[in-house]
Amino acid sequence: MSETEAPIVITQPEFMRRMMEQQKMGGGGMSMFGGFPEMYNLVVNTNHPVIGSILKKQKENKQKLAKQLTDLAMLSQGMLKGEEMTKFIARSIELMK
Repeated sequence: MSETEAPIVITQPEFMRRMMEQQKMGGGGMSMFGGFPEMYNLVVNTNHPVIGSILKKQKENKQKLAKQLTDLAMLSQGMLKGEEMTKFIARSIELMK
């Protein structure tokens, strides 16, 4: 990945995405096996300057910033909701102080 792409990206394997869609439509006879778990990949773009910057921070800040980037990736995929969204907003405000 280039340094101009997102620092963290969440993807879903194509096979799992298709199987989930098929299961939602009730096709493929997959109901006898139970539901498929949702599976995602978290891709860290080590070429992005923000990642390098985070690695140079102290441990406490590293964890907060890593969580912030992960939540941003989730937000971009429409996966951040409810209490997690509330925590994200509070953390965003705290980081701006």
